[in-house]
Parts: sequence; structure tokens; C-alpha cells
Amino acid sequence: MLSVINTLRQGSPRPEELDELVPSRYALRVGEIDVLVISDGAFPLPATTLATNASPDDLAAWLGDQLQPLDVYKWPLNVVVVRSGDRTVLIDAGMGDEYPDEPRAGGLLAHRLEAAGIDPASVTDVVLTHMHMDHIGGLLADGLKSRLCPDVPIHLAAVEVDFWMSPDFSRNTFGGFPDVLRSTAKRFVDEYGSQLRPFDTECEVAPGVVVHRTGGHTPGHSVVRLTSGSDRLTFIGDAVFPDHFARPDWFNAFDHDPEEAVRVRTDLLTELAATGEPLVATHLSFPSVGRVALDDEGFRWVPATWEY
Repeated sequence: MLSVINTLRQGSPRPEELDELVPSRYALRVGEIDVLVISDGAFPLPATTLATNASPDDLAAWLGDQLQPLDVYKWPLNVVVVRSGDRTVLIDAGMGDEYPDEPRAGGLLAHRLEAAGIDPASVTDVVLTHMHMDHIGGLLADGLKSRLCPDVPIHLAAVEVDFWMSPDFSRNTFGGFPDVLRSTAKRFVDEYGSQLRPFDTECEVAPGVVVHRTGGHTPGHSVVRLTSGSDRLTFIGDAVFPDHFARPDWFNAFDHDPEEAVRVRTDLLTELAATGEPLVATHLSFPSVGRVALDDEGFRWVPATWEY
């Protein structure tokens, strides 16, 4: 059974530090593992990036059902901090300053870590689900980079690092900004290459915190599975976007292998529906804690009830 806690065990912020009128962090416990979901913000993209192989009418119908505009969709951006044993693990790092022409569209992680009372110097490990700029950009931003321990290990799949040495965008179905994705990944490797701890298939980073490579969205895309006693939680990164519960066959514009991404997400959604295990995802509406259910046409997202 998941239980909610007020914050990670490092003291609550003073009232005067709560200077935002929006919720930006949500804490829960998976057995003996403390979990904090932090919103890095939200960034707008053309709505067509959600489903490049969908017909305009089908995509418009889905957006209409969600009461969303038909031209632009704001992608939530969630980061997770996990404390297990004596390890404090940052899972993904948000956008930083990488999103073109939108300085406030994401990039809020450093501020929100501070508001939550988390000193970046206390982070013992960083895990990256993959190397897209909205997952590594925060590590390149001064607000976070200068405050991390200079030798903090960064865990990610080896094939992910290899891919970004010479990235192939030939199977992507979008006309977005590959130059920015490519240059951000290069700067990241140049900055942190000596700290990378690549793994082949999976890696236990902390007690009960296991990173498992799935591929699909990117060659080395990974999920993070938390296990403590009988409790489970999976951070699924970019394996699933909001439209994929109803239409797991839709290609996300940033899938580097769209067909493999469909297979990965379908298998993952099927597994999570069967087990009832809760999940957190990067681009589901904050705090993105919920479960997967089956319905007549596929899958259904069931958000968890907020507890205070």
C-alpha cells in the first residue's frame, strides 16, 4: 500500500518559501522508499507531435474529448527524487534552459528542489531515462550544475550513450528541432562523460531502485522500478504519453523507433493493468501518480486520489 508523506525526510519549507500558487511537488512512500514527484513546468508544442500517424479527425476528436485546443498541447514535465537507504537519487533533470524561445516553459527544477528543502549536493546518484533535452537539460543549467557534487555518478543505458554519439533521426516522424536535441546531448556528454555509469540491461542504483532498459522511444530508453516489501511503483519516463491509453498505436513525434515504441508501451501498459501497480510518468499531468485499467477498447488512465 502506498502511503503519502509530507516531504522527503529533510524538513519542510517555511511558509515564506512557498512563493508559488501552483502545486509543484507531491510526496509518497513506497514501502521504506521515499518518493517526491516534482514538476519542472510544462512546455507547449504543436498538438500534432502527440500522434504523427493519427488522422487529423481522430487527433482532433481525442483533443476535444480532453477539452484541449486543437493546435497546441502543453506537455507536463515531471522529475522524481527517490530516497532509499543512504542514497538520494535524482531521476531525470528536466528542461533547464534548453527549450527554444520559451525560458519559462520548464526549467524550474532547481528552484523547486530548493523550495522542497532538497540540497542538490545531497544527491548521491542521477538516473537518466534517456538523453532528450527535457530530461538532461537541467544538468546543464547553472542553477543545478554548480550545486551537484562534482563526481556524482550518472546512470543510463550504454546504447543510449552510443546512439547520441551519432544520432539517427531517419525514423522520427516529426520535423521539429533535431539540431537542438543533438547539440544538447553533445554538450551533456562533453560535460559529464567521466561521470557516466552505463549499464547494459539493468542496474540497481539503490536498495529497491532498479533501472531497466526498454528501448523504443530512444534506443536506450529506460524505466525505473521501485520495490520495497510488497509495494511497487514504476517511473515509466517517455514510454507512455497522455493519448496512449486510448491509442497505444499512435506514434509520438519524438519516438526514434515508432514501431518498437508501440510494442514497448503496449507490453508495459498490459503488465501494469494486470498487476495494478502504480506508475509515474514524465509527461502525464502532474503529479502523474495513478494506475492503468483495461476497458473495451484498450487501456484507461486512473489517476490516484490526492492525499494530504
